[in-house]
Parts: sequence; C-alpha cells; structure tokens
Amino acid sequence: MTIRRAAREVPVGPLALGGGNPIRVQSMTATDTADAAATIDQINALAEAGCEIVRVSVNTAKAAAALPEIRRRIAIPLVADIHFNHKLAIEAAPYVDKIRINPGNIGDENRIRAVIARANEFDLPVRVGVNGGSLERDIAIKHGARAAENMLMPPEHGFPAEALVESALRNIEILERMGFARIIISVKSSSVPLTVRAYRLLAAACDYPLHLGVTEAGTKDNSNIKSSIGIGALLLDGIGDTLRVSIAARDTADKIGEVRTGFKILQALGLRRYGVEVVACPTCGREDPGFDTARIALDIEQMTARETRPLRVAVMGCCVNGPGEAAEADIGVMASGKTARIFRKGKVAATLVPFGEVAQHVNQMIESILKGDGC
Repeated sequence: MTIRRAAREVPVGPLALGGGNPIRVQSMTATDTADAAATIDQINALAEAGCEIVRVSVNTAKAAAALPEIRRRIAIPLVADIHFNHKLAIEAAPYVDKIRINPGNIGDENRIRAVIARANEFDLPVRVGVNGGSLERDIAIKHGARAAENMLMPPEHGFPAEALVESALRNIEILERMGFARIIISVKSSSVPLTVRAYRLLAAACDYPLHLGVTEAGTKDNSNIKSSIGIGALLLDGIGDTLRVSIAARDTADKIGEVRTGFKILQALGLRRYGVEVVACPTCGREDPGFDTARIALDIEQMTARETRPLRVAVMGCCVNGPGEAAEADIGVMASGKTARIFRKGKVAATLVPFGEVAQHVNQMIESILKGDGC
C-alpha cells in the first residue's frame, strides 16, 4: 500500500487538504466569469459530476463583480484565479474560499503582502501556483533564459525542475515571513517528466499540501494520457493532496471529463472510488461466440455515465477468469455457452440471460442496488 506524504492540514471552505484527508478532485470553468449565469451553470454541472473544488478566472473588474452572485448559487468551494492584478484578489476575497496567485506575474512583495492581509481578513488559504511558462524574471535568467524581442526565451531544453521549486520555496519563505501558513503549492509544467521531478523535489522540501496537475496538457486524449502518467506517478509516490486534470476545451461536457478522469486516476490507484467502474476482459479467441465483451462493457458505461456513487462491474467473455472476477465485483457477468450468468457479490443472481439483454439487465440491477433495494 502507498504511504502518503505527511502534509499539514489547510482548510478550503468546508473541506481540508492534507492531514490525511481524501485527495480532492478539482476543475476550472471555461466560461467568462463575468457571465455569472453561464459560470454558475457550468459549476453546478461540474459539482453534479463530483467536482469538489472549482476555480474561476478573475481577470477583470466585471469578473470580480460577478462573484457574489456566483457564490450564492453554488455549493462547492470556490477559488479565485489571479494573474497580474493583485487588486482583483483583494476584491474577490469576501466571496471565495481560496486565492490562487502566480508568483511569476503577481508582482513585488508589497503586492503579495496586500493579498495576504486580505486573505487573513477572511481566513482564506492561498495557492502559490508556479508554472514553467511564467517564472520570475531573475529565476528564469538564472536557469538559462535569454532576452529576445522584449521577452524571455527559455533555454533550449526548457527550464529544469529546480527552477520551479526555487520559485515555490522563495514564495513560501515570503509568506512565512509574513506569518502566513495557510499555503497550498503547485509546480506545473507541460512536460510530464519535468512536472514529476519538480513535485518530488518540492515534496521533500516542505510539508504544505500539494495541488497536482500537468498544465497545458492539450486536448482530451493527450491530456488524459499526460495527466494519468504524471499525476499517477506522483500519487504512487504518496505525493499529492488535490488534483486537477487540464483539458483544452470550453464545453461543459469536456470539463466534466476533467473531473471523471481525475476520479478514475484515484480509483485506478485504489485511493478513492467513484461511479460505476466496469472491468472487462481484453477479449481473445476464447470469448464465447456471440458474446461481445467490448460492446456490453461500453453499453453499461454509457448507461451509467452520470452515476457518481461507487460500484464495480466485471464483464468477462469466458470462464477462464470469469468466476474470479465475478466474485470480486459488486456485479459480475460471465459468458456461459450461449447465454450469460450474472453474479451479485460472487453469488449467482441470474442464469440463461440472452447476450443481447445483458447490459440492460445489469443496468437494472445497478439501479436497484443504488436505490437500496438490495438485489
């Protein structure tokens, strides 16, 4: 069993990160925050999918002005994402549960002090969100950046993990000098190996909760692969207290995908359970004729896609692994000649089920179980 890194506990609204609390799954809206109605709709859809903390961009005065209405009409902790303009953090503070600042663009220490004073006024935590693409100028130059046309170009092979960690530790030191300890840290890059190395270094250097993610991970398929590898590797090390899968998409359905992928990563590692998990054999020449394992598994997944309560279903195409997998699952399906057997907690619940009726039969069993009817 993986032993989690011991992180101090930091509250985020009614939840807490670190301190042995569950690893929380986050997302971020893709709406214009100034459009309160659209933002609220997307947040509530994310919450219905299981999202536990949501972040919104507060990039304009109009976005900040929309926060009171947004706060009133959502039920999960709200995070204000601040870049460049520290005054927007000050405006947002009364209506959010956490402030995220980027040390690469928030400005000098006086601006940070103003944000911290406001965070103290409302007992808010602050996430120091370091990104490989926006390091402080002096740290970037120290680690190989060069000036070109009024901008800094990273070194040929990118910044090392040490540069991200240096930024994070510098800002931790600044906040600690101000007597502030409600700190959450992230050190994200678009490079999976760099991200993993940076978090490993940071985890060894401090005990603050860590927010995991691979930033700028791309569209759905690429993001799911990069996030699963990067976040998964760190979680296997026991590192991480909250996570966000980042998908380049604006549609609410894709944002919900961030949440589901996040939970599936945790579920695959045995750290949390979420929704209906369908285990299916990889299919081979032993699959009973007429039994389409892949189609049945996919049908069950589609029928139960909106369900967040945990349940495990095994779909097996022959008797080689079928009995064992069926015994371990809440519901097990095994092809048995020309019909299927269905198991509930390892005991036979139905026999002679036509292959074409298996998915619907299982879905009815799931609904009955989750309603508390037993079955």
